[in-house]
Amino acid sequence: MLRTLILGFITVIGLSGAPAFAETAPTPIDAETSTAVSVLKQLQTSITSDIDKLAKSNGEMKQFVEYRIKEHANQYHDQLKALMGQEQLDSTTLLPLVNDHLAFINQVAAYYAEDIESFKSELGKDNDTAVMLNLANRERERDEMLQAKYETLTWLEKLGGDITAQKQTLLAALLKRSNVLNSLVHFTQDKLKTAVADAATAGKDVTGEQTALITHLKERLDLTSSSLTVAINLLDQLEQDTSALKQTLFSISGDITQDVLNIDVASNLLEQWWDTAKNQAIDNGPGLTFKVFIFVLILFLASLAGKATQRLIKKTVSNSKLKFSKLLQEFFISLSGKIVFALGLMIALSQLGFELGPLLAGFGVAGVIIGFALQDTLSNFASGMMILIYRPYDVGDLINAAGVTGKVSQMSLVSTTIKTLDNQRLIIPNNKIWGDTINNITVEHQRRVDMTFGIGYGDDIEKAEKVLKAIVENHPKVLKDPEPTVKLHLLGESSVDFVVRPWAKPADYWDVYWDITREVKMRFDQENISIPFPQRDVHIYQTK
Repeated sequence: MLRTLILGFITVIGLSGAPAFAETAPTPIDAETSTAVSVLKQLQTSITSDIDKLAKSNGEMKQFVEYRIKEHANQYHDQLKALMGQEQLDSTTLLPLVNDHLAFINQVAAYYAEDIESFKSELGKDNDTAVMLNLANRERERDEMLQAKYETLTWLEKLGGDITAQKQTLLAALLKRSNVLNSLVHFTQDKLKTAVADAATAGKDVTGEQTALITHLKERLDLTSSSLTVAINLLDQLEQDTSALKQTLFSISGDITQDVLNIDVASNLLEQWWDTAKNQAIDNGPGLTFKVFIFVLILFLASLAGKATQRLIKKTVSNSKLKFSKLLQEFFISLSGKIVFALGLMIALSQLGFELGPLLAGFGVAGVIIGFALQDTLSNFASGMMILIYRPYDVGDLINAAGVTGKVSQMSLVSTTIKTLDNQRLIIPNNKIWGDTINNITVEHQRRVDMTFGIGYGDDIEKAEKVLKAIVENHPKVLKDPEPTVKLHLLGESSVDFVVRPWAKPADYWDVYWDITREVKMRFDQENISIPFPQRDVHIYQTK
């Protein structure tokens, strides 16, 4: 196999390693073309050297040498493509180059063909999986050779060469290759479906070998589909009908591409789908229609039963002597309706032929996966459950939590909505609230208003105390029980301080605070009681 490639390539480039076209340049060429030809000679020399090494290489070194040959061959192809892109083509110079390159491509294709046959001979020796994957990779490399060969033939035709016979040979090879690849795609797809079905049946007992087989088949299917795509593109350029092959690709990928929009492909697909739907409707239509009717009927009845259950639960929890919180009431009401509807859904699915056991097991596995993905959300849910159980606050309460003060306007198991005193709406995750100090300001029915008022050291203490008591006792929103407190509290640096501590309802807190503060200032002024404030005496001394 290696000897065939080496001898073929030496035949192409000459026994001495010099390019075969080196002696065929009867007319002068321009500088740019001369430079390009020089580069091509260097690439051919490098390829010749690597081919000599290839005969003596094994294992990974052989793969490395093949890689170098392939890279230099690609560079040679690109350099020749640049020359063919010139406005004025020098046929005398380019024709030998293109012929030499075409001959080399044929030799490489023959090398790949022999390598593929060698791989096929290894099948049946308990390593079919690896061999088939190697075959698919080799076929992909052959795709590159076929593409390069077609492009080289177009260059040859552009230079006036006769490519009729070679074009027919390429077409025959592509038709044969596309037919084999089409069958191989369907074969691999069927094996993949079987492997996936076996893994699904195994469930939690699926083995590593089964998983590896699925991965291998997917990779092999991708490689084979890619080779089929290359063959289809080349056949399209050769003006062949490829609608059936494109239909195969569509059935594999499910992607609507530009090729699928081809009228022939679309019509074939629509005809196939229509026939399948028609046969299913004739064979299973009546029974399926009845099952769908029962399914919809059960869902409708389950929805009605769920709503009726919610109304019953709402009436029960709202009239309960346990005094459930708003959050707990909404939780029971919502949960009851959903449970009833879920039971109805499972019964309805069983009427369509679904096995509930595997379905529930699948929900369990999905629940574990979702649990890992939504850890933060579940943390909020757990905090919501703790708030639901311990009831530190309820809707309508004024609280200070998570650094926010405001009235609770809405609660759920995930978050709490708080409306601040300046009418901003804040949605706070429950784990932020439960993990911090919760101050429920309005949970108690009475709240003490703490105030401090100072008088001067020269003022009448008893008079000031009577005035303060009269102001507090006469305020209509100050509670009689508990009694308000008015006491001399502190002898400060510049004032004698009284503490005034009336009690009020939580809703009246600020009204009491502001009204009493205003009234104290006005009454102190009327009674000639001073309210000290910090002062500083400045003494000025005159010196001689």
